[in-house]
Amino acid sequence: MRIRSAALAALLTSSLLIATPASAAPRVPDDINADITTAINVTNAYWARNWTTFFTGTYQPPRVFGSFRRGVRQPPACGGSRTGFGNAFYCLPGDFIAWDFDLMAGGYRSGDAWVYLVIAHEWGHAVQARIQRSLVPRAQELQADCFAGAVLFGAAAQKTLLFEDGDVAELRAALRRMGDRTPWTDVGDHGSAEQRISFFTRGAEGGVRACLPTASRLSR
Repeated sequence: MRIRSAALAALLTSSLLIATPASAAPRVPDDINADITTAINVTNAYWARNWTTFFTGTYQPPRVFGSFRRGVRQPPACGGSRTGFGNAFYCLPGDFIAWDFDLMAGGYRSGDAWVYLVIAHEWGHAVQARIQRSLVPRAQELQADCFAGAVLFGAAAQKTLLFEDGDVAELRAALRRMGDRTPWTDVGDHGSAEQRISFFTRGAEGGVRACLPTASRLSR
C-alpha cells in the first residue's frame, strides 16, 4: 500500500464478493516491519486528524505493544491473564494493541494489505473503548471491520495512504480468510466472511459515520 485510485470504493464494492486468491510474492524480511510501522502511523494519524469530526473529547492513541512470537517474545498479559499465540488483539484493561508476528507474516505472504487491515481493525476496538457506549453495537467485531474500511479508504482520500495495484484484491482475500464459518450471533463472534466484507465496505464507502448505530447517524 502507498496512494492511488480515487475510485477504490466503487471497485471494492463491485469485486469483493468474488473469491479470488491473492498471489503470493517474495518479499525481503524488512518489508513487513516497514509496513507494520506505516500501518500504525497512518491509522493513528487518521483518527488524530478526524476525531473531532465524529466524536467529542480529545483523541488519545492506544499503546502499541507490538509483536510477540513463539520462542522469541511472550504474549503480553491482559487484565491479569496471559494471552495466547496466533492472534492479534486490543487489550481493554491495558489499553494496548498486540499481535503474533507469525500471524502477520503468514498473511503478509499474500500481500502487504493484510497488516494494514489487522492494525486498522484492532485500532477500531481501541476507538470503541473511547466513545460513548451507545455508539458501539453488540456486533463489535463487525463495527471494527467497518472502522477499518473507513480509516484505510479515508486515509487514501486524504492522501496519507497510497493504494497500489492488487491491494483491493488483497483486502478481499484477507477478509474472507479472517471470516468465521458462521454468521455473527454473539459479541465474541467476528462474523462470516460475507458479513465482514459487507461492514468493511460500508466503512470504505460511507466513512466513520456509516459505522455508527442508525439513530446516532441520524442525529448528526
